Amino acid sequence: MASIEMRMPKMGESVMEGTILSWLKKVGDPIDEDESVLEVATDKVDTEIPSIHSGILKEILAQEGDIIQVGKPIAIIELLTEGDEPLTIRTSVTPEPKEQKNVVDVDQAMGLKSPDTILTYPKKNRFYSPLVRNIAKQEQIDLSELENIAGSGKEDRLTKQDILNYLSSRNSQSDSVDGILESPKNHTPLTISGEDEIITMDRMRKIIASRMIESKSISAHVTSFVEVDMSPIVSWRNKFKEKFKATSGQSLTFTPIIIEAVVKAIKDHPMINIQVQGDQIIKKSRINIGVAVALPSGNLIVPVIKNAELLDIKSLVIAVNDLAHRARINALIPDELDGGTFTVSNVGSFGNVMGTPIIMQPQVAIMAIGAIQKKPAVIETTEGDFIGIRHKMFLSHSYDHRVIDGSLGGGFVRRVADYLEKFDINRFI
Repeated sequence: MASIEMRMPKMGESVMEGTILSWLKKVGDPIDEDESVLEVATDKVDTEIPSIHSGILKEILAQEGDIIQVGKPIAIIELLTEGDEPLTIRTSVTPEPKEQKNVVDVDQAMGLKSPDTILTYPKKNRFYSPLVRNIAKQEQIDLSELENIAGSGKEDRLTKQDILNYLSSRNSQSDSVDGILESPKNHTPLTISGEDEIITMDRMRKIIASRMIESKSISAHVTSFVEVDMSPIVSWRNKFKEKFKATSGQSLTFTPIIIEAVVKAIKDHPMINIQVQGDQIIKKSRINIGVAVALPSGNLIVPVIKNAELLDIKSLVIAVNDLAHRARINALIPDELDGGTFTVSNVGSFGNVMGTPIIMQPQVAIMAIGAIQKKPAVIETTEGDFIGIRHKMFLSHSYDHRVIDGSLGGGFVRRVADYLEKFDINRFI
């Protein structure tokens, strides 16, 4: 029977490696085409990897916890020919994880320091890959500092991206704020009583924490606020939501309506739809809107609506509902979390009236949608002003002051508000 290598697949435009979380099949197990064989984690999402061939899992080449580059072999699949019987295949034994001394041998082969130096296996028994140790050596990160970097890998393993994010955050700080990023060993120790509960961060929470610190250290955050009169949209939605639900099976929420206004405003202000790379500004040709979704675990994930400028309101409703649903059941693919150029976060769903959202790197702006509230307001008419009850909502626009000044950042959020307040209540969906 012929054999074929199963390789780490490409799982998104910018995803170059994945961490093997678990094997769903054992050596000797039969595998159908498109059947999931293992679970892989990237810095964006956890996902199951299917086989593109039917056969027998002959050999596992990468163990749980290993970080594998895209395109590298991870298993050998023995293809079945006509007449072969899967049950006659002898099951081999999956290799046991290598002993720690092998890690030291790899370090020595790479020219790293010996076990009794700063890059030895730490007292916490935390594993560091040769790549991470090499980066630590080159950047002169000692063991105590390395131990206090949050790891996003399995069992708190430190990945290449974790240490690069840490270096980016550390190096971007000025001398005046160096103390903020010092190793926790120099901070006043926490006082923990016997009644306190200690909760270990899960992998996604550690990634979120790392991303938020990274963004605050990279971008000069400024937030502008605008209050919007949503009364026309509230009236229009109340008119159509039941009928739309009955005919399409979709819930008509405010989020896609607001995204439509955001897209229109980006077309008017294209310098909001940019990214920064060094001293270069990349003006994006497409408008890809990230939509922050709260997960049942309390964590946050941001799937992306690609080419939102090409979608009408009905298509936006379907896209938002679909991505939000699949995000909550962990059914997104990595590519759906990649490539965003602007992000919208609905803090109103938590009852919040406004917020100061943190930018999703490498984007330069993000908008938070507040709760819609009934408020007394001055209404101007040709016959004079009077007080009436209106549905009001705050938009909070955080932007990177390195490349977006107040006139653009403030003008953009005002333009979004204008599109919402001038919403055509006679349109159909």
